Amino acid sequence: MDKVFNFFDKLEDNVRSLLSRAPITYSLLGGTGIVLFWRGLWYTADFLQSDTWWGSILFSGPGSLLLGLIILLITGLFVSVFIGESIVMSGIKNEKKITEKTEEEVKLERDFLINMDKELKHIEKDLHEHSGIKH
Repeated sequence: MDKVFNFFDKLEDNVRSLLSRAPITYSLLGGTGIVLFWRGLWYTADFLQSDTWWGSILFSGPGSLLLGLIILLITGLFVSVFIGESIVMSGIKNEKKITEKTEEEVKLERDFLINMDKELKHIEKDLHEHSGIKH
């Protein structure tokens, strides 16, 4: 089983590397894959709903709603899919939405992040110098 996973892992790496050089083709191929995946899932649910007694319950309107809700809640995806972690975190930190920030606040935040990036690069350089690792 590990050989199969390794094969597909390496195949994925190669395909991503190739397609990343052609973003429009990558987007079209990826979008097609996503649509076909959801289409297949939808048709499978429809098939099971019409051809099995348990599918008629599980994949009915209320059954699908309940099953989807349970899956999203158990996996922790419910909040992140519908509103996103950044909105939750900004609410916890009492931050303003980007649309509510003044131009000056946005510039200050940008400058802070630029300085933070420079500092991290400086620390990384120091670590490499002290460890003897060349990059």
